[in-house]
Amino acid sequence: MTASDAQTISLRELLAMATPEQREEYEGMALGYTETYGAPDLREVIATTYANQGPTDILCFAGASEGIFAANNVILDRDSHAIVVTPNYQSHESLPVAICEATGVPLDPDDGWSLDIDRIRAAIRPNTKLVTINFPHNPTGTILPLDRYMALIDLCRTHGIYILHDEIFNGLGPIGTQHLPFIADVYERGLSLNVMSKSYGLPGLRIGWIACQDSEILSKMERMKHYLSICNSGPSERLTKIALLNRDTLLARNCGIVDENLPKWEAFFARHPDLFDWRRPDGSCMAFPRYKGAEGVEEFCRSAVEDAGVLLLPSTIYRSDLGATPTDRFRLGYGRRNLDAGLAALEAHVMRNTAP
Repeated sequence: MTASDAQTISLRELLAMATPEQREEYEGMALGYTETYGAPDLREVIATTYANQGPTDILCFAGASEGIFAANNVILDRDSHAIVVTPNYQSHESLPVAICEATGVPLDPDDGWSLDIDRIRAAIRPNTKLVTINFPHNPTGTILPLDRYMALIDLCRTHGIYILHDEIFNGLGPIGTQHLPFIADVYERGLSLNVMSKSYGLPGLRIGWIACQDSEILSKMERMKHYLSICNSGPSERLTKIALLNRDTLLARNCGIVDENLPKWEAFFARHPDLFDWRRPDGSCMAFPRYKGAEGVEEFCRSAVEDAGVLLLPSTIYRSDLGATPTDRFRLGYGRRNLDAGLAALEAHVMRNTAP
């Protein structure tokens, strides 16, 4: 019940979307090494998902985590300083902290989990090289207002700071969600991180990428990749090309699941206002409600999984060494099918433990 990815499909279903030529590319391919940057035709297709990127602006990785590792290690050194938003996906904090000094800037739950650009401005030092953000945000589902996004870009442009934007939930949310423009399209020092795992619901492919206008940074990351995965899986590249050529179909399907599931969670929280504070997320397939029970969120999540078989993620998982993070929230997911059984189990658990 806490999953952060959209409902996946089978290999058979994905291949059914392929043309005969694409099917032959997959079934008839030689299983040798592929290009470190990624297959040229795949990079062409990835580039079409952006407004202003070409194939030479794309570097493929084995999932998003490899891209996060490469970007931090190429941009930062021990004399650098980095800024990251909190709460965050663990490697967005742990990697810069392992390399240099870092400052955490918390999202404000009283401001819709938005980002205070003045706090970013106050955190900048002469040696600040990188700001890492993530919208739609994990775990809150927040999308930064466009004016604040552009203000952040202007601020970083003034100081020559790179922005690594984790955009892996871009495109996912209730149908009609307005997502931010990709950072690589609007900022010359922006690194757009994306992957097949989340919005597309295809984590088994293990294909991610970074789009960036800065060819020197891409080249340095490509050289680092020789010490990591070397190259991507050839079959996964063929399958990713098929998926991205059918991206509208996949995203519409996954956003439709969100539209089906989100009202069910809203109805659940409406039935239990004394136990939970609920805020409807802007995008993605996750939310971060507050638990108000006396025993605390850690015990609530423990009993939910042990007594009812319902797995939720307590906010203690998102603790940060860079500052305080909420201790009374939990992450839930609504991007997968068959939500009803889990909700019924959670409802019964809540009723058993709150009955007079």
